[in-house]
Amino acid sequence: MKSKKSPRIADRIEKHRSTSSFWDPHYLGYFECFNEQSYYEAHDVLEELWLEDRGSAEANFYKGLIQFAGAFVHLQKNRLEPGFRLFLLAENNLSQYENRYQGLNLSDILLIGKEYRNRLQISEFKLNPWSPQHPPQLAFPTFQSSSEIS
Repeated sequence: MKSKKSPRIADRIEKHRSTSSFWDPHYLGYFECFNEQSYYEAHDVLEELWLEDRGSAEANFYKGLIQFAGAFVHLQKNRLEPGFRLFLLAENNLSQYENRYQGLNLSDILLIGKEYRNRLQISEFKLNPWSPQHPPQLAFPTFQSSSEIS
């Protein structure tokens, strides 16, 4: 599927088309963008896959990852309460899946979200826990067994 997003997003997707025959290039592009602190782009890259798969078993999984990146978009813009709410929505969607799903250890992602939520609550939404000098990093998906694929 050719991306309908901006050329920059399309380039990220195309880059991963040749690097993996197993994972969807949109999915891999999400992790690349996220780890570069390009959270909006991470959301954008994965949105195409989510829109294509709405109604499938993976739909809420992709939606949760999109919400997770969206929470960091809000933190980058110092919108602390909307970020908090997106962490909750992401947790709700991602916690529906096995701990190891689509090559990810979801407990790591859920823990990151919980830590940021807790820090926001403790500060009563006055201190932003996100820092560009110490951003969270997500491990790229790895293939371990056929039981984790879907």
